Amino acid sequence: MDSFATVLQVYAGGLVFARIGAMVMLMPGIGENVVPPRIRLSFAVLMAILLAPLVSQSITTVPSSVGALGGAVLHEVLIGLMIGAVLKLFVSSLTTAGEIISLQTTLSFAQTTNPAGAQTSTAIATFLSMLGLVLIMVTDLHHLFIGAMVKSYDLFPFSRPVPVNDAAALAVRTVADSFKLGLQLAAPILVFSIVFNLATGLVGRIMPAFQIFFVTSPLSVILGLSLLGLSLGGIAMVWTDRYRELLAVFN
Repeated sequence: MDSFATVLQVYAGGLVFARIGAMVMLMPGIGENVVPPRIRLSFAVLMAILLAPLVSQSITTVPSSVGALGGAVLHEVLIGLMIGAVLKLFVSSLTTAGEIISLQTTLSFAQTTNPAGAQTSTAIATFLSMLGLVLIMVTDLHHLFIGAMVKSYDLFPFSRPVPVNDAAALAVRTVADSFKLGLQLAAPILVFSIVFNLATGLVGRIMPAFQIFFVTSPLSVILGLSLLGLSLGGIAMVWTDRYRELLAVFN
């Protein structure tokens, strides 16, 4: 190895790869299950090679024991998982909005496989989650992911202990904000559903013999999807702005 890199350089590169690899594993887009593992691994190795000379100046010695070496690697992996999980959790706001919209438009039975997560969800939730990935790539938000990788070494240096309590609080707050944003994104369809169901109930009470179910079910689907189509631009803009604000915390 001395012909290509010193032991200290190999150690520093390994620590950088441990953090970057953990982040790439959870990063929206490149970290999805549909991306081949070799592609994700190659991307993580490339980023580690590029960032190691820039962020490893503080590493001056190599641990002399296996325990210290394992602890250093585990420290980097935990920090990478913490940052990657926060970025991943916020994307679930679109899935939450899709599930709410599906329930309100009686389309929750329309299940399909989500390519991003390789799990079954409603068709609208799958569509919105895929829309989020497209927005990330089109608006160049994925460039901020690379900035978050570099900035993480200023926020969490190699010598700083893992902030477990702060990480748990941040994860809880991110999940709460994600659910709240999902509810806000689905608010137009939610309001429409409340008004439509009230009107349907009123018609059913006035005309008990009227076959209200057969008439209102198609109307609920058509009007709900039409309102979703009209509000899709606003949903995309609001979600993109909120996700950019989240990424600004790590940049």
